[in-house]
Amino acid sequence: MGLSIKDFSEMSELSPQTLRFYHSEGLLVPAIVDEDTGYRYYDFEQVQSALLVSALRGTGMSVRDVRRAVEAPDTAAGLLDEHTEGLRRQREAEDEAITTARSLLTSWPEVRRREVPEMTVLSTEVAVVGVEKQRGQPDQYDWDEVAAAVRAAVAELSALAEEHGAAVAGAPWFTWAGETHEQRERALTPEGPHWLAKVPVAAEARQLAALAERVDVQTFEAREELAIHLPGRATMPKHATAQLRLVTEAPEGLFPDASTQRHILHGDGIETAVRLNPLSGDHT
Repeated sequence: MGLSIKDFSEMSELSPQTLRFYHSEGLLVPAIVDEDTGYRYYDFEQVQSALLVSALRGTGMSVRDVRRAVEAPDTAAGLLDEHTEGLRRQREAEDEAITTARSLLTSWPEVRRREVPEMTVLSTEVAVVGVEKQRGQPDQYDWDEVAAAVRAAVAELSALAEEHGAAVAGAPWFTWAGETHEQRERALTPEGPHWLAKVPVAAEARQLAALAERVDVQTFEAREELAIHLPGRATMPKHATAQLRLVTEAPEGLFPDASTQRHILHGDGIETAVRLNPLSGDHT
C-alpha cells in the first residue's frame, strides 16, 4: 500500500505532525488516505519531494511560496532568488541594528556646539511621498523611504556638479521644504514635496552660472549650530530623540531654531543640526 506515516517520517526526517500539517496545506499530499481509518500512506518516490520541501523550508521560505515552487518548478528558482534577497535585506537591517545598539550602549551621542562657515550649495526638491496618508497624519513619515529618495536626489546633484566641473565640498543634507511661500504651502499638503536636498560645492563663478541654469544655486549663510549625530538609519524615535536633546541642551541665552533644522547624511548615520539664535530676538 505504501509507506506508513511513521516510516515516511523516519525516511524523510519530517515529524508526523509536520507531515499532517503539510498535507493540510496541500504541500506534501499522501499518495493514499484510507477512508476508513484516515491513515496516510506515501510512495517511496515522495521522499524526493520531501527533500526539496525540507530544503526550501530550511531557507525560511513560507509554506505558501514552497507550495508554489513545488507546483510550478519553473518558478522555483525565481522564488528562491526573491526569498534570498529578502533575507539579505533582513540581515542588513539586523546588522545595522546591532551596530546601533552597540554604539548606544557604549556611549550616548553628545550634543555639539559649532561654527559653520558660509557655503555654496545646490538645492533641489525631493520627490517622495513618505507620508502615511491612510492614517491622516501628514507629520508621520516612512523614514526609510525619505532617506532613499534624498540619497537619490543627492546623487543627481553630485553628478550634475561633476558634469560642470564643480566639486562636492562636504556632507550633503536635507531640510524641510519651507524656504519660499509656495514651498511652505505645498509642504502642508500630503503630496508635498516636503523636503529639499542640499549638496555643498566648490566651483568657479562660470561653473556656478552654468549650474544655475539647471538647478537652484544658493548661499548657505554662516551660523552657529547645535548638532547631534545618531548612528544607523533614520527612524521616528531617533528623530524625536534628536529634537529632545537639541532643545533640552541648548546653551543658556540661546535657543535652537527648529525652522532651520537640517539632517546631514553620513555613512554611519544622520546628524541633526539647528541654528542657535539669541533669546534677545537679534538673529543676525
